[in-house]
Amino acid sequence: MSDSAELQNRLGHTFRDGTLLRLALTHPSVAHDANAPIQHNQRLEFLGDAVLGLVLSQQLYEKFSAADEGALTKSRAKLVNAGSLAAHARELGLGAHLILSRGEENTGGRERASTLADAFESVLGAIFLDGGFAAADGFVRREFAADFTTLAGGTDFQNPKGELQELMQSRSAQAPEYEFISANGPDHDRVFECAVRHDGAELARGTGKSKKAAECAAALAALQKLRAAPAPA
Repeated sequence: MSDSAELQNRLGHTFRDGTLLRLALTHPSVAHDANAPIQHNQRLEFLGDAVLGLVLSQQLYEKFSAADEGALTKSRAKLVNAGSLAAHARELGLGAHLILSRGEENTGGRERASTLADAFESVLGAIFLDGGFAAADGFVRREFAADFTTLAGGTDFQNPKGELQELMQSRSAQAPEYEFISANGPDHDRVFECAVRHDGAELARGTGKSKKAAECAAALAALQKLRAAPAPA
C-alpha cells in the first residue's frame, strides 16, 4: 500500500482527485521558500474550519438538547481549539505526510501544534470538496466520537437547576427560588442577570442571553460554591 493510500485508509475517504489531498498537505512555507506563487493549504484550511464548525454545531445541538447557547459555544470551542485538532492530526499521522520547506522541516514543523491543526482543517476542506458534505460529515463524526463521549460525562451539559433543586431539597423541604435582577444592552443583544435564593439567602447570581440562561448560570455558580464548601456538620 502506498503512503497516500495508507493515509486515505486512515481518513476513511478515498480521493477521486488526489491533487486535493496533496494541496491540503502543502504548507505555506513551500511557497515562501520558493518565492513563487505555489498553491498551498491555507484556502482549504479556511473552508475546513467552516465545515468543522457546522458539523460540530449540529452534533452539539442534536446531542445536548437541554444545553443553552453558552454551554454549546463553550464546548464547541473545546472541540476545535488548536490542541484538540493537533491531537487528531497526530492520531491520523498527518505530520509524516506534510509537504514543508527545508526551513520548516528543520525547525520541527511536522510536530508543531499549529501546523498540525491547520493541516487537519485543510484535509477536512479537501474531503468536503472531493466527496461533498456527507463525506465531510462522516469524517468529523468518526474523528470526534470519543470527544463527545467525554463531553457527555462532563458538567457543561448537565441540568444545573435540577441538580441544585435535588441538592437543596436533600437539606430542607424548600426548593430554590430564582429572582430576575436586571436586563441590560440593546434589544437585539440583551444580557439578563438572575439570582438564586434558598430559605431567603442568596446563593449566587448568573448572567445569560435569556432569563432561562441566566437562571442556569446562577444555579451552576451556586452548585460550584456549595460543592467547594465544607459539608454541614
